[in-house]
Amino acid sequence: MANITAAMVAQLREMTGMGMMECKKALVETDGDLKKAEELIRVKSGAKASKVAGRTAAEGVVVVATSADGKKGVVAEINCETDFVAKDEGFLDFANKVAAALLATPVASLEEAANVKMAEGKTIEETRKDIIAKLGENISLRRFQAFSTEGSLASYLHGKKIGVVVDLVGGDTELGKDIAMHIAANKPICVSKDNVPAEKIEEERNIYSQQAAQSGKPADIVTKMVEGRISKYLAEVTLLGQPFVKNPDLTVEKLLAAKNAKVNSFAMFVVGEGIEKKVVDFAAEVAAAAKV
Repeated sequence: MANITAAMVAQLREMTGMGMMECKKALVETDGDLKKAEELIRVKSGAKASKVAGRTAAEGVVVVATSADGKKGVVAEINCETDFVAKDEGFLDFANKVAAALLATPVASLEEAANVKMAEGKTIEETRKDIIAKLGENISLRRFQAFSTEGSLASYLHGKKIGVVVDLVGGDTELGKDIAMHIAANKPICVSKDNVPAEKIEEERNIYSQQAAQSGKPADIVTKMVEGRISKYLAEVTLLGQPFVKNPDLTVEKLLAAKNAKVNSFAMFVVGEGIEKKVVDFAAEVAAAAKV
């Protein structure tokens, strides 16, 4: 059996980023062959990633990366299982490097993103598996959106849980930041009423019609009531229709007009949005374990 030295363990740890005990174990299994030990660790880290793949990852961070000229940008959501790991420096470093890689290599889908090379030379997927092996949680690139504009991009991060990128034409840096902050606070679903899906409007109209019909008022009055509710709804869910968060007497549409500016599009990611979280009753688990 080869003599496994501290220097060999340190070298393998530098090569793989894994813990000392895992590196020593891999060297013992491969009789001190560094290359084989590195391969073994990568195989095991891949297996570990497969084991945790089905576990719910609803925590994590939203990260934003923009080019120096403000013309290109990416917003991405990177998930993990617990808030504890979401604060881990290694996890945060991975998340930021994913955004930087997607900014440097534009792709259109998560499948393509998995094969994007990161700064260290490994792909996003390879690096994801490595960090899963280190942290022991399911970690994933859940979604991302890339931007390219002739105007300028503004962004805002509320902590690490909400991220916004705005494609703005005209205006200035302050206006861009204000609009991004407004979106994070008021959460519009799209820029204008023209962008609201027709099926969504019909769904709301159907609900309002049923509610108004119960009032017993004449049909023409009911119609006016419904259309009034629809107008109110469109103002509430669209960026242009909302009162500006810093000055509620002014709509965002009027603010932009006053600044001779226009919002082409925006993206807002909220960590875990739409993911059904598993509720764990720890008291029940402890009680059940005590009966065993």
